[in-house]
Amino acid sequence: MVTMTAAQRREREKAAFDAYMDACPTHQLMGIIGNKWSTMVLMDLAHGARRYAEVSNALPGVSAKMLTQTLRSLERDGFVTRTVTPAVPVQVEYTLTLLGERIVPLITSMQEWADRHMDEIDAARKNYDDGRHLASG
Repeated sequence: MVTMTAAQRREREKAAFDAYMDACPTHQLMGIIGNKWSTMVLMDLAHGARRYAEVSNALPGVSAKMLTQTLRSLERDGFVTRTVTPAVPVQVEYTLTLLGERIVPLITSMQEWADRHMDEIDAARKNYDDGRHLASG
C-alpha cells in the first residue's frame, strides 16, 4: 500500500474533479451561454435571419472582433448557421439552427428570472459588503 501526502491526495482529487467538470454537459453549456455576448447574439437572431451589420447595430457595445468571434463560436457549437450569398458585394446572413431555436426558451427563462430576482441579489450583496452578515454569525 502506497502512502500519499495530503497534498498528493488533494492533487489527485483535483485532477479527478477537473476531468469530471470537463465532461459535465451543464458546465460545458454554461461556458457557452455564460459568454457575455453569446446570449445577446442568440436572442437577436431569435427574431429572424440577420446580416452581420444588423447584429452589430443591435448590440452597440460589442466590438467587431468580439462579434466575429462570438458568431464563429456559436456556428462551431451548432447554434448558428452562416449563409454566404454570392453577390457583389458578397452577402452573409446568420440564422439560428434548430439547436439555437431550442435554447431560446431557456435564455428567455433566465432573463425573466433575473428580472424578478436581481434586486434581491443586489440587496444581499449590499448587506454582505456592509458587513451585516457578520452580525448573524
